[in-house]
Amino acid sequence: MALGYTEVAQGQSVAPQAQLKMLLELLDKLSISSVDIVANDSGGAIAQLFMAHHPDRIRSVLLTNCDTEPDSPPAAVLPVIELARAGKFADEWLVPWLSDKALARSEKGLGGQCYANPAHPTDQAIETYLGPLVSSPERKKLTNAYAIALAPNPLAGIESALRKSYVPTRIVWGTADKIFSQSSPDYLARTVGNSLGIRRVSGAKLFFPEEMPNLIVEDAKWLWSL
Repeated sequence: MALGYTEVAQGQSVAPQAQLKMLLELLDKLSISSVDIVANDSGGAIAQLFMAHHPDRIRSVLLTNCDTEPDSPPAAVLPVIELARAGKFADEWLVPWLSDKALARSEKGLGGQCYANPAHPTDQAIETYLGPLVSSPERKKLTNAYAIALAPNPLAGIESALRKSYVPTRIVWGTADKIFSQSSPDYLARTVGNSLGIRRVSGAKLFFPEEMPNLIVEDAKWLWSL
């Protein structure tokens, strides 16, 4: 909720705990008893909350670069949260990127921060990803609210539940990511009760699953075949 073209009800929280509740209600509405989860970035935090509180609804988890309890929110995201609290994140970061695609792809933009290929994201991707987030004053408020809800740490206290987890969990981690800690995959591997190890992807940044979908498919198929 609050990302993409999702319509959010008036007054609806978009914090990680509310996102988890939404997913559970969606699965119930669709009569889906259990799922395989592939998660990246802040979605990885929600996946871990899912593992900690509703392991019976999950068949497997594939985590890519994302929050972990010791690194949530990561230091690189703190300026975003502060700007969001001041009501400025959407306007001061996303609006300029949307209007200047070259800036968005630069080292100071979404591209340089999150993609290894300097041609990414494409103009169409920038319009699709950022356009809805700043399309109205209400959507800008939701975008800021999403960032604000990343602190305080939504994963605080879940380590003991992860240690007890029986959910098969695979970790695929980009080694060039400068947003999330490079110690986090090792933390997950030694913490999650049913960890199936780490695959490190050399040179890959935060959004590498988008740039290397075949790699994610390969590991997901392996995980699902067990």
